[in-house]
Amino acid sequence: VGSQARVLELGGGSGAFAEVALGRLAELDALPARYAILEPSADLRQRQRQRLQDALDPAVFARVEWLDRPFEDEWDGVLFANEVIDALPTPRFLVDEGEVYEETVELDGEGRFVRGAQPADMLLSAAVRHVERYLERPFADGYRSELLPQLPYWIQAVAGGLRRGAMLFVDYGYSRAEFYQDDRRDGTLRAFYRHRVHNDVYLWPGLQDITASVDFTALAEAGTGAGFDLAGYCHQAGFLLGNGIAGLLEEADERTDEVGRVRLREQFKRLTLPTEMGERFQVMGFSRDVDLSAVFAMGDLTWRL
Repeated sequence: VGSQARVLELGGGSGAFAEVALGRLAELDALPARYAILEPSADLRQRQRQRLQDALDPAVFARVEWLDRPFEDEWDGVLFANEVIDALPTPRFLVDEGEVYEETVELDGEGRFVRGAQPADMLLSAAVRHVERYLERPFADGYRSELLPQLPYWIQAVAGGLRRGAMLFVDYGYSRAEFYQDDRRDGTLRAFYRHRVHNDVYLWPGLQDITASVDFTALAEAGTGAGFDLAGYCHQAGFLLGNGIAGLLEEADERTDEVGRVRLREQFKRLTLPTEMGERFQVMGFSRDVDLSAVFAMGDLTWRL
């Protein structure tokens, strides 16, 4: 997309992706003019900065910057988000006697957090009815789940200035029909504590991460509604295998010893096996004035949306 192309990574985590991506782009002589990380956490910013400064050539590191908000001018390039949408604050809804309610958090008589409910506002109620029309059935009484009515506004906020280029989202989730299955009557909200998952999101306030899966049909609607073309949607395994991860594994094998090769193969299996991350994680791409058809040539699942 040109010599002034930028990369905007949302939530840089440990900085591992930026380190590998910039290193590979430098090898290919395809570095972006700017590599920006939108990271709200001051602690993570410092960790990312230290990691990248230690790992990258100074000339490459000089292209990296940290932002408090998305680019405010028009730009060309790539927006990348790994496990970002699942962390967005999500309302939960409840259907009772055909009416839509928003789930609230209340205190019981002993000062513990418990579920409550209040009538849903117009935005949430309309979003629930939109999903029902899509599914061609109403939600049963007592059905609870999550929904992101603010997702179109969020997409516009982070990518409204992207004039030419692509957006790539990696997350765990489902198509809408899978997300709102009849037997998933309490949604997908769950908590992670010390790498273990459980369903009591009120158990250790402030000590555990709370997350919900992504409705990728909603993401597709938000992206196309913002003026992008839906380039593709597939499992992580199909995306990686279709874009040459097996060849990269062979290259890496030649540069390491036997212990390193065993470690690489374990990582490869974790990323691609259906029982690991291969099918639990999904990849969705959007484009504007660029062709990404080859990127999603293997295992495209847009028909499920």
